[in-house]
Amino acid sequence: MNNKVVIVGCGNVGMAYAFALVNQKTYVSDLVLIDINTEKTIGEVMDLNHCLPYTPSKMNIKVGDYSDCRDAKIVVIAAGANQRDGETRMDLIYKNASIFDSIIKEIKKSGFNGIYLIATNPLDVMTYLTLKYSGTTPNKVIGTGAALDTARLRYLLSEELNMCPKDIDAYVIGEHGDSEFIPWSNANVGFKKITDLLPKKKLDRIEEKVRNSAYEVIKRKGATAYGIGTCMVRITNAILEDKKIILSVSSYDKIKDVCISTPTIVGADGAREKIDFPMTKDEKAKLNSSIKIIKDAIDKVLK
Repeated sequence: MNNKVVIVGCGNVGMAYAFALVNQKTYVSDLVLIDINTEKTIGEVMDLNHCLPYTPSKMNIKVGDYSDCRDAKIVVIAAGANQRDGETRMDLIYKNASIFDSIIKEIKKSGFNGIYLIATNPLDVMTYLTLKYSGTTPNKVIGTGAALDTARLRYLLSEELNMCPKDIDAYVIGEHGDSEFIPWSNANVGFKKITDLLPKKKLDRIEEKVRNSAYEVIKRKGATAYGIGTCMVRITNAILEDKKIILSVSSYDKIKDVCISTPTIVGADGAREKIDFPMTKDEKAKLNSSIKIIKDAIDKVLK
């Protein structure tokens, strides 16, 4: 079984993902790390290999180059400038668009025909640019999107409701950024609507906490890593095990010509299809506003 995963960019996010992969049950057979800082990457590979006697899965881990992408199932791009304290995700757009252009050219040279998993901000813009730069089919490009924000939401709701977060059915959708929102009309626990369990003021506070989570973490420790790393493993396993699970990932919307997070079926073919669901008039307006923000940002890069 050749389930090779290549990570391009071995900073905080890339290595949190690698560490989470090593420590969870996964079908990854080979893990290849690529980064411009070769010495650091060698050290990271050594450190990860030292984990293997105590980890649940057998895995070959090595330093590689772009030729390793040729037979990979997934290429993860976590390279790019980091969001600093006081910066929005959109502040990174020009720096990271240029970085992606050069990275994807090298990946294409290898003959890669697998699935791109994007974790670099501004996430939805970088996911769209990956689709355009690579020329691959839309299902083969997935951005982590609001999957992390959804995890944050379910954690906060679980704390408020004193129950397991895995039993909460609620999603964050839209931009992975300041215009993201929660369609509360579709948030449930069991057969009960969360709007019937918690007052609007509390829901508003939870939504604000979700939206500001990254800023709060960055302010205190400089970067977010563990949450997004674990989220990326969830997406990876969905692909390699053909789970066909629903995740709020950033994928291509053909009608809107944009990559944006809405509940999406993820399996061996990547982002198989988006799930249609009813929204209130206010929720539709918020989604359209989020789409406009992303499209305007894309236009700035591609004009």
